[in-house]
Amino acid sequence: MRIASLYRYPVKGLSPERLPRAALTRGQYFPGDRLFAIENGPSGFDPAEPVHQPKIKYLMLMRNEALARLRTRYDDASGDLVIDHEGEQALRASTVTTEGHERITAFFEAFMPDELRGTPRWLGAPEGYRFTDSPKGFVSIINLASIAELESRVGAPLDPLRFRGNVMVEGLAPWAEFDLVGQELATSSGARLRVTKRIVRCAATNVDPQTGLRDQQIPKALMDAYGHADCGVYCEVLEGGVLAEGEALNLAPAPAQPVL
Repeated sequence: MRIASLYRYPVKGLSPERLPRAALTRGQYFPGDRLFAIENGPSGFDPAEPVHQPKIKYLMLMRNEALARLRTRYDDASGDLVIDHEGEQALRASTVTTEGHERITAFFEAFMPDELRGTPRWLGAPEGYRFTDSPKGFVSIINLASIAELESRVGAPLDPLRFRGNVMVEGLAPWAEFDLVGQELATSSGARLRVTKRIVRCAATNVDPQTGLRDQQIPKALMDAYGHADCGVYCEVLEGGVLAEGEALNLAPAPAQPVL
C-alpha cells in the first residue's frame, strides 16, 4: 500500500492539518495530534494526573457539528491557535498564556452558547498523554478504497476527512485493512507499526467536514451494509521513522524465531 496523505488534528474536534511527512517516535502518538481539547463543563480531567476521559466531556463533532464550520490551524513556532469563520480570521490567541486561554474560551462561549454545559476550559495534554478517542489510539490508518466502496453503498460522495485519520492509504482492497490487525507495517525509513485494533465509528462521521451539516448516518450505513460499524485501524509505533506522502507502507517480515 502507499501513503496518499497525512493529517494531524492539533485540537480535538477542530480542523485537520495536512502534512507532507511526519516523524514517528517509538511508543509515542502521531506528532502534533490531539494536543489540546476544549472542556465542555467540568470533566474531571487533571493535567497533573491525566486519566483518559470519554470524548463527550469535550467539545467534539459527535455532538457539536458547528465546530466543522470553523477553519483552525495551530502554529507550532508561536503556540498560537488561529480560527477563521466565514472566510475571515475570527481569533488568533496564544495557547501558552492565561490570557490566550481566556480569549479562546470566550470565543467558544460566544460561538456556541447553547451547546455548552458550563464554562469551557482550554486543556493542553501533558507529556505522554493525548486527547484521542481511544487511550491507545496512537496512529490511525484509513483505507481510501474502503471509503470509496462505502460511497457506493450510501449513494453519495464521502470526504475521507469525516473519519479523522492520520494516515490515508491507497493500494489495498476495500476493507483489507482489517486483515492487518496483529501484523506489522514498515517503511524504508525504518518506521515500524503494529496494527492493534479496528476503529468503531460514532456519529461524528455523520458530519460533513466542509459544511458542518449532519448529512449522513455513517455508523448505521456501515452496520446495514457490513454488519459492523468499523472503518480504519489503530496502530502503535514499534520503531521510529518518517512517514511521507507517496511512500510505500509494507507488511514487515515476521521476526526470526530463536532456534531451540
